[in-house]
This record gives sequence, structure tokens and C-alpha cells, in this order.
Amino acid sequence: MRLGDHLIDFEVKILDEDDLVFVSDLRNLGIQRNVALTLVYLSHVEEASSREIEIGTGLRQPEISLAICFMSDNNWIESRMIKVNKKGRPLKVYSICTTMDTIYSFYEKKANLDYEESVIKIKQLKDLIHKSGKKEVKKK
Repeated sequence: MRLGDHLIDFEVKILDEDDLVFVSDLRNLGIQRNVALTLVYLSHVEEASSREIEIGTGLRQPEISLAICFMSDNNWIESRMIKVNKKGRPLKVYSICTTMDTIYSFYEKKANLDYEESVIKIKQLKDLIHKSGKKEVKKK
């Protein structure tokens, strides 16, 4: 990567097959694809810039920004600015600041709330049917 007149050399972790299985498992919990990929990537590195996340996950910059926003809103990641060059704009790097158990707990609570809402809606529908006096159609 060339910044100004300086050449900067850096390594980027690329998600492997095991990582993609982990992403798939997270997706099954209801985690958005971009959040799952970014989360798995950040769990393997100490910190990373959005460009490194982009290269390592195959996500586009807007997808990473949305994932970073979501994770930041939930206090799962923290960011800091680092000076890459004496001139120019500092680089923002991200790191996970919570445990995976905290994240699992977040989705467990969300799933329980979704389930409870569904049960309430079904009960409301049953009550409406009973109040209207309509009989259920039985199959012969």
C-alpha cells in the first residue's frame, strides 16, 4: 500500500473454511452477514482498519461501515486513531472489546423476545377467531 511517498507493508488475515463455518453458525442465530463476517474477522486479529477487514472478508466498504456502526452501538468494538504518516489523515482501527458470550447472550435475548411476540400474535389471532364466532373448517 502506498501512502504519500512511503510504502507501507502489512499482512491481512483472510478468512478460511473454518471461519466461514463459524460465520454460517452465527448467521443461523440471526446475525446479519456483514456483522458476522466482520465479527469473525476481528476475533482473529488484535485490531484492523476497515481496509484490512474489506480485504480479509470480501465485504465492500459500505457493508463494513454498517457492521461497524451496529457493533459500536452495542458496545462490542472500540476504535482508535493511529498516525500512519507524519502528514495526512490518521487511520481508524477497530478491535473487539467484549466476549463472544456477551454477543451470544444478545442474540439469545432477541430470539426469546421474537418468540414471545410470535406467541402473543398467535394468541391474538385465536381470540379474534373465537370472538367472531366462525367455526374452523374440518378436513374430511
